[in-house]
Amino acid sequence: MKLKNIDTAKLKHIAVLILAGLVLFFINDKNNDARSIERINALSNSGTINSQQAAPRELFLNAWQIIKLNYYDSSLNKQNWSKWKKRYLYQIKTQQDAYVAINSMLASLDDSYSKFMSEEEFSQQNNAINSKLYGIGINIASISGKIYIINVIENAPAHNQGIMPGDIILKINGVDMNGQSIYQAAQLIRGDYNSSVELEILRGSEKLTKNIKREEIKVKTTEYKKLTDDIGYIRISSFIGLDTSKEFVIALNKLKDTKGLILDLRGNSGGLFQNAILISNLFMNKGTIVNVIARQGKKNVYNANNEGCIYDNPMVVLIDSSTASASEILSSALHDNNRAVLVGTSTFGKGLVQKVYSLPNKSGMNLTIARYLTPKGADINEKGIQPDYNVNLSHGDFINNIDSQLIYAKNYLEKSLSLDTNSDYNNKKSEEE
Repeated sequence: MKLKNIDTAKLKHIAVLILAGLVLFFINDKNNDARSIERINALSNSGTINSQQAAPRELFLNAWQIIKLNYYDSSLNKQNWSKWKKRYLYQIKTQQDAYVAINSMLASLDDSYSKFMSEEEFSQQNNAINSKLYGIGINIASISGKIYIINVIENAPAHNQGIMPGDIILKINGVDMNGQSIYQAAQLIRGDYNSSVELEILRGSEKLTKNIKREEIKVKTTEYKKLTDDIGYIRISSFIGLDTSKEFVIALNKLKDTKGLILDLRGNSGGLFQNAILISNLFMNKGTIVNVIARQGKKNVYNANNEGCIYDNPMVVLIDSSTASASEILSSALHDNNRAVLVGTSTFGKGLVQKVYSLPNKSGMNLTIARYLTPKGADINEKGIQPDYNVNLSHGDFINNIDSQLIYAKNYLEKSLSLDTNSDYNNKKSEEE
């Protein structure tokens, strides 16, 4: 089947169908503050900043109530939630006191994804949702305990200062990066507009120090190209942007004549839930995309809309240990419905869904409100999704700028497209038909 062009109106129609089903699911849950839960995303796009000024105690009580009513585990990690009100309410004098109390409550849930955000942190998250970030314009990866620069955005501050893919970050603002996580490195690299960050990098045997001023970077989350006349390639770096689905449809339309597609989700740590649902539906005309389990075990099944599919040729999805959350929803939907094979390494394993809540004083909170299962009912949280073909990137691959996972995926598709009846894809298609 050839790709059908899809216009913005149809895209909006599909999105409305998806979101409408989601709202109805929560309206039926009387045990939740149903009106406050309007959508289920890793990061909601409402992004409304509450400028209302509240006393520190009121801020604390607001957060206490939201957690009590909406946290996906109604036992609140097997504790009497009233104890936190008794413990803190009359001790809170300052806004910092409220911050400490809210963070203590959230820590008691033993859930690293539920977090409180100060005014500055909440503003940064909203900027990311609107594809507006302040930084230097690089993508990084952790390989064997070292932080590598794997991509540099053209004309971004890092590019203009001569930073190159393959550079190893040794220090950020004097902090040694050996053994540090990508998250820790990213937190140090990000910062306020017009502020600077100092990177000490290793390029071959040469050490270089670069002082780079942060600027506003308009993030484009989707890249595409033709690898051959028959094979297309689309990379989604994140699902966080409001424009991600639109960018993806444009890319898919540009590759409408290809006979096979490689979808690269490596390094994609997730983002908006509806982006994953919508993009899944572009490749599926039937079947379950994801099962969402909310508080009290309420289950909502997201199925493909038969009007949504615009491409049904063979596919390979590239995954790695940084493929998480919304990108795992997309990966498992395509895999479990025999629409794609997975190549790379095991994914991160984030099977929980957060909603963002706007709190007074321009602060906010991400709170886990549900968990999800793959179409076949697997719980991937802290387990990840295993690839069909395990292909590792070596240190030598980075040094020599060789993408062995992409090469494997391309070779796999070429064999599938040569009408090799023994290929896994053709066997899966035959079984399905």
